[in-house]
Amino acid sequence: MLIACSKAFGYSPELLESVENVNHTQPLKAVEFCKQQLGDLEGKNIAILGLAFKPDTDDMREARVVPIINELLKEGANVTAYDPVAITVAKTIFQNKIQYAKSALDCLKNAEAAILVTEWEEFKKLTPEDFVKNMRHPILIDGRRIYSPEIYSKKLKFTAIGLGN
Repeated sequence: MLIACSKAFGYSPELLESVENVNHTQPLKAVEFCKQQLGDLEGKNIAILGLAFKPDTDDMREARVVPIINELLKEGANVTAYDPVAITVAKTIFQNKIQYAKSALDCLKNAEAAILVTEWEEFKKLTPEDFVKNMRHPILIDGRRIYSPEIYSKKLKFTAIGLGN
């Protein structure tokens, strides 16, 4: 809206357009990291922790998880997702294109990578051991930077979006 208003008044909002572009491409960095770690994603099991755009809601409008899941599906990945509240809404968006887990640990079972998208309190309680014990390949992409890189990278392959690594 700010970009449209700027253009309406004859301004060239290049900085705002750059920020908007980063906001649209940033979530796909999680998919890029999965590909760096696993190679071809065809047939790989990817766990998605969190579907709502923020915790304590089922609102998925503008949720960054939608382009992430769509890109994973395009790459041929098998996606299993869990969210404490937004599963019903997610089913209207993704129908049977993805699997829906009953818990965070159930979502991690046999996953080759996990992408944390929403910072639910429930997810903050997951330990590195939870990922190692339940996943086929303990690879974690922390999209909300809720986990300590120093602690989690000792036990599993870990990155957090926006850390610059």
